[in-house]
Amino acid sequence: MELIPVIPDLADADLIARLQSAIDNKTKPLGALGRLEALALRIGSILGSAQPVLEAPQMLVCAGDHGLAARGVSAYPSDVTWQMVENFLAGGAAVSVLARQHGLALTVVDCGVRRDFQARPGLVSRRIAEGTADASAGPAMTAAQCAQAISNGREVVRALPGNALLLGEMGIGNSSAAALLLSRLAGLRIDDCTGAGTGLDAAGLARKREVLREVLALHASATAPLDALAAFGGFEIATLVGAVLQAAEERRVIVLDGFIASSAVLVAQALQPAVLQRCVAAHCSAEPGHLLLLAHLGLDPLLNLDLRLGEGSGAALAWPLLESACRILREMASFEAAGVSRKDA
Repeated sequence: MELIPVIPDLADADLIARLQSAIDNKTKPLGALGRLEALALRIGSILGSAQPVLEAPQMLVCAGDHGLAARGVSAYPSDVTWQMVENFLAGGAAVSVLARQHGLALTVVDCGVRRDFQARPGLVSRRIAEGTADASAGPAMTAAQCAQAISNGREVVRALPGNALLLGEMGIGNSSAAALLLSRLAGLRIDDCTGAGTGLDAAGLARKREVLREVLALHASATAPLDALAAFGGFEIATLVGAVLQAAEERRVIVLDGFIASSAVLVAQALQPAVLQRCVAAHCSAEPGHLLLLAHLGLDPLLNLDLRLGEGSGAALAWPLLESACRILREMASFEAAGVSRKDA
């Protein structure tokens, strides 16, 4: 298996025309369902059907620790990573509650957490090391580790059923990795890409930005997507990159969560641009870099609730909108079927 699959263009003019015609002929004024119509069109084009059905949706939460956290870039200690993994598995985290509510199968992947977890249902071990190295001292991952994480993500998704993948993550320090990836791959100022993350105060945010400027300078030559991913790290982000590539190859609907999960899509689309055709942005988070990232990708988020939790919580909250869009296509009557008169010419 090649590390990076070729993701073909989804362009199908006939299917798009059939979808648009079906939407326009529903019992409503043209465009009256607003962005729900665009969502229905996108899901139909991804799944290759004018009557799409979302089957066995999978919430994938990838977790890993970051060596850069030792530089004080987060308001929380690294132990919170493993503690939250336990919380996910016990069913007490926000994403656990929302997954139950919306019938989403939740899988948690240990990509490199500094903790030995007992095997149990819902937990997949794909640990590469006990956290990445400190990116302010050298690359967060070796090239081999980065490739292994991507391969792991592809393998995990291949083993999951369904035609929809919702992205989630956990890792203290990972908003720094996401900011670094955005700055490097989108050519943006690191200060603009960097926010308070888990809740840093003004002094903490200033310190975080200073550290990230140092890291960018240290890895000035890491400009290619995989080089940047290895330099700035995140075993969980790299695993999500693989998950996105595999889901795109399998033509699953990919639902982006917040800033960190979206940074994995940023890397994946830099490798294979057609990945974006399979993506739906669930929301725009309160993290300032997320708005810039979505703008760079050209994705319009469904929700704006000032979320800054991660975990996949925003993707889970947006999920009912995807189901509604599909039901509109399948179940809403046409003018002809309902015997409803159209607008006068």
